[in-house]
Amino acid sequence: MSALGSVIALAGRHATPLLAGGILLGLAVPPLAALAKPLLVPALVIPLALALVRLDWGAVVAWRRRPLLLATLTAWLLVATPLAVAVLVALLRPFGLPASLAEALVLMAAASPIVSSVALALFLGLDASLAAAAVLAATALVPFTLPPLAALLSDVGIAIGTAELVLRLVALVGSAFAAAWVVRRRVPATTLAAWRERIDGLAVLNLVVFAVAIMDGVTALALRAPAFVAAALAAAFASNLLLQAAGFLAFRRLGRRAALTVALLSGNCNMGLVLVALQGRASFEVAAFFALAQIPMYTLPALLAPAYRRLLGGRPGPARKA
Repeated sequence: MSALGSVIALAGRHATPLLAGGILLGLAVPPLAALAKPLLVPALVIPLALALVRLDWGAVVAWRRRPLLLATLTAWLLVATPLAVAVLVALLRPFGLPASLAEALVLMAAASPIVSSVALALFLGLDASLAAAAVLAATALVPFTLPPLAALLSDVGIAIGTAELVLRLVALVGSAFAAAWVVRRRVPATTLAAWRERIDGLAVLNLVVFAVAIMDGVTALALRAPAFVAAALAAAFASNLLLQAAGFLAFRRLGRRAALTVALLSGNCNMGLVLVALQGRASFEVAAFFALAQIPMYTLPALLAPAYRRLLGGRPGPARKA
């Protein structure tokens, strides 16, 4: 393996600290975040396509014997959770919840799970095949569910136009699926397996660029409105944990391992996809929340790993860094 290939593979083995470092770098060096901002779209689409290349698409086929469960889980992730969050924020608005945070929380809940949920499921000893099936289904369908929900539950859908948002999401998600399909058709499975670490590393490096770019303007906002940033960060952590708890309770009859997998998927939403699709139509406060919400997504899996292990009866996940 070349020196460059070794560096890329190393990045794949140390995703969590690198992604956290990208966030901190974007916050600590605002000019770098501004410089990286034009790379936001490719830094989102490339890792999505690479993750789809690495996903076990056969997991969806394996779940064809339980189509009702997969349909129910997809409906939970794409429809039930944003509706529940919309009700919750409506109850909180009279107590001072800013409108921009309410809007951001609903859009977050309407997004599909992050594709790296599958890798996180492996890391945490959860059901990776269930995670893969749900992520593939939700990612494929989110262009058609999020826009009408955005129009119904927030001002963003009305401002941008439902049809326009559908087209943008279809273009983003469709291009990633198309690229992944071409790669999987042309590159032998054995080669992809041999390149696993380098594919993961390339995805991580792109996500580091994304983490830096998405922080553009957040440092200035923190200096100008520290109370809002603190509230947004608290809301990001709270919403992630509450959605995880709701997912676990809603699917607890599947057994603890499957329910914890649903919890992971429910709390970690692909807000970057929504932000890129909106292309500046969301308020800066909404965009700042999406940026700050990356922090719990990158830190909570490692922090909650001991709790997951206890809930799973002490069974550790694979010895691989997420």
